[in-house]
Amino acid sequence: MSQSFKAAVIQAASIPADSLAAARKAADLVREAAAAGASLLVFPEAFLGGYPKGASFGTPVGMRKPQGRDDFRAYHAAAIDLDGPEVDILAEATAQTGVFLVIGVIERDGGTVYCTALFFDGEKGLIAKHRKLMPTGAERLIWGFGDGSTLPVIDTPLGKIGAVICWENYMPMLRMAMYDQGIALYCAPTADDRDGWASTMQHIALEGRCFVLSSCQHITRGAYPADYDCALGDDPETVLMRGGSMIVDPLGQVLAGPDYSGETILYADIDRQQVVRGKYDFDVVGHYARPDVFNLSVNVAPQRAVNRQGEE
Repeated sequence: MSQSFKAAVIQAASIPADSLAAARKAADLVREAAAAGASLLVFPEAFLGGYPKGASFGTPVGMRKPQGRDDFRAYHAAAIDLDGPEVDILAEATAQTGVFLVIGVIERDGGTVYCTALFFDGEKGLIAKHRKLMPTGAERLIWGFGDGSTLPVIDTPLGKIGAVICWENYMPMLRMAMYDQGIALYCAPTADDRDGWASTMQHIALEGRCFVLSSCQHITRGAYPADYDCALGDDPETVLMRGGSMIVDPLGQVLAGPDYSGETILYADIDRQQVVRGKYDFDVVGHYARPDVFNLSVNVAPQRAVNRQGEE
């Protein structure tokens, strides 16, 4: 195939209390970006299920308030099952358009929810997932922890694609595990809209000599229910996340963004040969590595609370 293609990062507001409606919105955006020529699309963290910005879930240290339990019940209900209708809607949109899609969701698995990135192939549908290894701060109260069994880097006609979610990008060993798999299209769904995030994305592009595609929501308080417990107030015009989505090439050149203006789609032309050009003088897992001094061990086995033996 051609050595270049168009990629897009989708900077849009979720519909936090209605994952089915958010999936339909995402499908419309997939079709819009595909019609503009994009072959790879990256959506923000928690686009389905919602990122609970400013919520406390009623948990001061040593206490669990009844309202917090009900808030979690509602959040659990808004999460998605991977065999549910939301996944079908996204699979249909990618099948119609032929794009490769990376999208952040809140995944329900029993009584636990996970912050997850899903990978959709236009021909095969949902092909892989990555569960966030380390939820940040108060996220640990509401999200389960992923394990090394969901750290895929997928070999596609566009290049090798993987995803690292939000502050996982500050975990050097996780980044190294992705570089070791040859990641060329490093997707970074996030909820971090701070000024410093852009420099982090440039650093990762330079460190991994890969394209970095970061997508963050631009969302206001008005997108959430009126009774949503938000420390940032209840003015519907208050911006809870301001975007900052961007695309960076393997030498750190910003190709698109960061954009803080509102909901938008950012596009960039991806020259696949730039990856190898970048590694000419720096390959962190190749000629620039020192395995005699530093070595990383990665456990990719699923970690289960209960292991049943002897069952057929």
